[in-house]
This record gives sequence, structure tokens and C-alpha cells, in this order.
Amino acid sequence: MRRDGRGRGAGVAAAAALVCALGTSAAPGPAYAAPGEPEPTRGGSGGTALRAGRLEEVRSRVDGLYRQAESATDAYNLAREKQTRQEKSILRIARAVVKTRKEMAGLRERAGALARAQYRGGGMPAEARLLLGGDPDGFLEDFALARKGEKAVRGLMNRLEHTRTVLDRYADSASREWERLDRSRARKAAAKKEITEKLARARRLESRLEVTERDRLRRLQEERDRASQAKWLKTGILREAGGRSSSVGRRAIDFATAQIGKAYVWGAVGPDAYDCSGLTQRAWASAGRAIPRTSQEQWRLLPKVDTARMRPGDLVIYFKDASHVGIYVGDGAIVHAPRPGRQITLAGAGSMPILGVVRPDAS
Repeated sequence: MRRDGRGRGAGVAAAAALVCALGTSAAPGPAYAAPGEPEPTRGGSGGTALRAGRLEEVRSRVDGLYRQAESATDAYNLAREKQTRQEKSILRIARAVVKTRKEMAGLRERAGALARAQYRGGGMPAEARLLLGGDPDGFLEDFALARKGEKAVRGLMNRLEHTRTVLDRYADSASREWERLDRSRARKAAAKKEITEKLARARRLESRLEVTERDRLRRLQEERDRASQAKWLKTGILREAGGRSSSVGRRAIDFATAQIGKAYVWGAVGPDAYDCSGLTQRAWASAGRAIPRTSQEQWRLLPKVDTARMRPGDLVIYFKDASHVGIYVGDGAIVHAPRPGRQITLAGAGSMPILGVVRPDAS
């Protein structure tokens, strides 16, 4: 098998075409029993497996839990990103405070030296020194120097006052950043708790199923994805969405497709595992374009394009809460990291409800 970019691109295009032709999000599995047909029995249990309607209910509940976990993952990723920024900001403030305090110490030392010099001069008024002194010319020179000294003192005091103001401002900034940091940490902890709870509930539901039922559950999800993709394709979307990728978009696609088969792990940004937005962010970073960390921020901040005008390399955002994202590779397919327990894969771009499309390299 060829390993160069052209060979990989051709392979992805062929696979994407297959996705389009089949109207599926994965390779088709064997058909499960339709309603009204006999259901398979539990292995060795002597009982019957879940009815199709009951299995659909389980599928819906499991899918909902994974979706809620993915939405919480976006909240976790955003809170973690904010926490990192705030920690860096606090560090910058701390360094600035150290520098300003050193400057303050130097100014105080100079102010003290000026005060001591003035004390040694006796602090005698200028008029008295003129009357009592025997050298008017020397007095005038001393007077001019004294005036310069007074001006220097005023400048020094102004600098001291300004430096105190700067230190107070840094203190206020640090206090605000610490408050923001505490809020980010709390949001991150709450999101992590929600993620682990939702995933645990989904896994408990799945673990109660027999092996055959788990297979049927997966096939049921694939069937729903195929139906959604087929419905999307019937709109004629591919007749309009035929643009060519940009050079940077192609590099992002090459990176994303090279990750196929790696695991989904929430909060992961590679190189061994990714969550959905971690994959798209790293793909575009590999092409030299920085984009936001979460799918919700990608949707909010990146330039939007009409779905009918999407081209390979664009990001397809899913669900009303923008909680999932994939990178469009053409021919009606995306590469995405689906959910925990699954691997990065090709899927039908219309297999999930599309919220919209964004283009990281829009001019």
C-alpha cells in the first residue's frame, strides 16, 4: 500500500465515495431482525433478547448519555483552556510585580539620599544664605543647582507615586484573575464530574446487554446513521457542494485521516487519542492555522459558510448545542472522533443533525 500523501488521499476519496454510495456512517453490518421477525435468544440464558422497541429505547438512552457527556467535554475543555490562560496571566502579573517592587526600592533609596543631602545642607532658606554668605556669585550657582535638585526631587516623587499606582493596579488584576481561576477550576471540576457520571451510566446500560444485544445495538445505530445520511443525500446537497479544498485544508485533511483508527478519549488532543474538537484543532494546527479548542468555540468564532457551499477541509458542526464536530473530506463524508469506546473513523456528513459549517481558512 502506498504511504505518500497522494496514495492516502486517493484511499480516503475512495472510502468517502463508498460512504456516499451506501448512505452510511460505517461499513454496513449484517441486518438485524426487523419488527415482527423472531428475535435472537440470549446465549445460554434460555430467555429471549430485548424486543426491537425496547432495544431502540436503550439505544436512545445510551446515545443521549454519550451526547450529554460530549457536551460536558466541551465545557471541560473550555474551562481547562481558560484555567491555563489565567495561570499564565497570574504568572506574568507576579513577574511584573517583582520588577516594579525592585524599581520602587531603587526610587525609595534615591529619595532617601536626596533627603539626607538636604538635611546636611541645613535646610536654611535661600534668602538667609544670600544675606549671610560672602560670595554672591557662588550663592547663585548653588541656588541654580538647588533648583535643579528640587526639580529632581519632584520628578522622583511623581515616579514613586506612579509606581505605587502601578502596584495597586497589579494587585487588583491579580485578585480578579484569581477569582476567574477559581471559577474556571470549579467549572472544570463540575464538567469532569458530569462526564464521568454520564459515561458510567451509559456503560452500565450497555453492560447489562448480552453480547448479541450489544451487536444489535451497534447495528441499530449504524442503521439510523445510514437512514440519516440517505435522507441528507436525497436533498441533492452533493450537486452543489463540490468545491475544491485549499492547500491548507488538504493538509488538515491529510492529518485527520492519518489518525483513523486511534481512540476517542475525552479531553485528548493527541498524539495517541483525541476527542472530536481535539482532532479538528490539531488537524488545522498541522496545516499552520490555529483554531479554538472546542466545537462550540469553533462554531462561535470561525467564519461560517452555507452548507451547500462547503468544501473539503471545512468543519461540520453538529447538534443544536454545537457539541460535535468533524472535518469534511468530500464526497459526502467526514472524519471524526465519534465518542468514548469508538475510534476515529469516516462517517456520513449527514448521519447526524448538522448545525452548520465553518471554514478556518476563509479569507
